[in-house]
Amino acid sequence: MDRQDIPPIRRAIAELPSSKIREVANLGTGMDGVIPLWFGEPDRPTPDFINRAATAALEAGHTFYTLNRGIPELRSALAEYMTDLHGQPIDVNRVSVTASAMNAIAVIMQSLIDPGDNAVLVAPLWPNIAACVRIMDGEPRFVALQTEEPGWRLDLDHLFDAADERTRAIFINSPNNPTGWTMSGEDQRAVLDWCRARGIWLIADEVYDRIAYSAPRAPSFLDFAGPDDPLIRVNSFSKSWCMTGWRLGWVTAPEAFGGTMEKMNEYNVANAPSMAQHAGIAALRDGEDFIAASVERYRRARDLVFQRLRALPRVELSRPEAAFYAFFKVDGVGDSLAFAKRLVREARVGLAPGVAFGPEGEGYLRLCFAAGLDTLSEALDRLEPALR
Repeated sequence: MDRQDIPPIRRAIAELPSSKIREVANLGTGMDGVIPLWFGEPDRPTPDFINRAATAALEAGHTFYTLNRGIPELRSALAEYMTDLHGQPIDVNRVSVTASAMNAIAVIMQSLIDPGDNAVLVAPLWPNIAACVRIMDGEPRFVALQTEEPGWRLDLDHLFDAADERTRAIFINSPNNPTGWTMSGEDQRAVLDWCRARGIWLIADEVYDRIAYSAPRAPSFLDFAGPDDPLIRVNSFSKSWCMTGWRLGWVTAPEAFGGTMEKMNEYNVANAPSMAQHAGIAALRDGEDFIAASVERYRRARDLVFQRLRALPRVELSRPEAAFYAFFKVDGVGDSLAFAKRLVREARVGLAPGVAFGPEGEGYLRLCFAAGLDTLSEALDRLEPALR
């Protein structure tokens, strides 16, 4: 058999596009002097107090399989953390630990989507979400955020109108990657009421909940959802605690969904890495000062990037309410992937192309400003000639 003539794989997988963000990053990786602002992660390593907890766990021999839904100590710590944060009792039986938030979303879509079903997604949106729907032979239906002063807005009527009898879930990422849009508590209540009345799952991706600039945290569906509401809330240790490489997340859902998470974790990854779970306990226990300092750092970075980009006549952007991205439109750019590649080659700055976040993002670029002011200033100096 010729090496190119292999047996077929599933059509949904064969037709799945590659990541356009990775495409830009693959081009720039290895180039001399590139400033990489393409991925959504802080430029600082995980803090020492978390690393020390992982080291202690390794030295104590925590290198074996764990329970599918996570070690009891971490699940209890997560229930306590969320109860304190949201002022609502979160029972430990509602909590499942996952090998990253991305793994959680993949497992959830595997659990909910049959071929021909659809999920309604608020966009622009991180591309991996729609991919998880397509992998299941489902249809992602995008409802676009609208741009207006002072920022982005979601029309709830458009959101509800996109659903039909084959809709299994509405997916909302707030705070949003890439725009920084944050859904109000009032709109969250309206969406949850609508899903509850129709028996449709609401999947809330809240991984940026602690990176908010007008409050200690963003509004959350957990602030008012009941324990049996059709809400599956996804979160992660990656962003708030600088733990992107640890691959550790968690899901909060009705207790009855726990058995599904247990089975799906078993058949996908068995469990999140044991030593990472012990590190997560330390992050929850001792990480509040670190989060506060990080948010202040990102606030200064946001203001610098916003001021510099807003001064350029071809650039249009809103000041993000949360997360750590500047998502900006460049007049005259019709192919954001080609333009992002050009910026890597000519300016030696790596940005994510807006089209990666769906058709609604074409003409935009995403800059991750979770970096030092000196790094960002240098990147903006390099970008300005191409953006003027």
